[in-house]
Amino acid sequence: MGSTKFGNFDDFCRDATLPVCNLLSITDDQSGPWQGCQLTGIPLSGGRHLGNLGSIILCGIAILVTGVLLYRSERKRAAVGRREMQAFLLGYLLISICEIFSVGEFPLNSKVRLAFSAIHIGAIAATTWILFLNGIVGYQLMDDGTPLSVGLTVGSALIFLIGVGYIALDTGFSFTGFWDSSYDLPNRNIALYVLYLLLPLIWIVLYFALESVLVLRILGETRPMLYLVSAAVAFAAGQVFDFVVSPYICNGTSGAIDGALFETFFTLVSVVLVWIFWSSITEDDWPMDTGNPYP
Repeated sequence: MGSTKFGNFDDFCRDATLPVCNLLSITDDQSGPWQGCQLTGIPLSGGRHLGNLGSIILCGIAILVTGVLLYRSERKRAAVGRREMQAFLLGYLLISICEIFSVGEFPLNSKVRLAFSAIHIGAIAATTWILFLNGIVGYQLMDDGTPLSVGLTVGSALIFLIGVGYIALDTGFSFTGFWDSSYDLPNRNIALYVLYLLLPLIWIVLYFALESVLVLRILGETRPMLYLVSAAVAFAAGQVFDFVVSPYICNGTSGAIDGALFETFFTLVSVVLVWIFWSSITEDDWPMDTGNPYP
């Protein structure tokens, strides 16, 4: 176990700006013990600075865009999975709000940043789970939009939000001291590694697979796949910028920006494309029996 990097966050926190890294640094210095490129951003008075301004602005735009998508979803009254898609958008809205304070480097009190970071991590776990459930909804295993369907979607997502959020809070605030060892290099935290990094990726991949089968095999269409594949490419590009390219951007701009800016942008593009994909397969002009859309 000592030779594996599974569960370690030190390399990630050295090279990227992630909310989990705020929980693993016991000092107010967000660069932590990782000795990576320090994001300086815009200097403020008293030796403070405002980092990741681009991400903060993009998160603001994401909040506005999500509001528009929620409104447009509401207008699509006959759409399959409308409430479930709105639940996904609300999850993304929560992520965007938290990201302003967890990834965006405001001169905040460290406890406030820890709280936003923990909620951010819980929201990622819950929202990707909702996305996966959206992939199941199209198969009409139960009537979508009913209290049962919406209740199961929201209820299970709240379990992820509260459960993962609590582990993140306990890590950052050391309520029980159980996760205190993750403060030390190599910052190993198996629970957050699985719940924050691995499971969300699995839910996203399963959503892509489920929707691909739905569109290609059941609907017999190819046009919507353009939106779905584009969403996957945009999401992947954002992760590459965040986890791989970020240190080069940070060093190349002397700490002005890093890959988080591009990750925020490409994630927004991906969410919009997922909504367009969903909208395209729930149009009223599909040649199918409206009483049983997916025989």
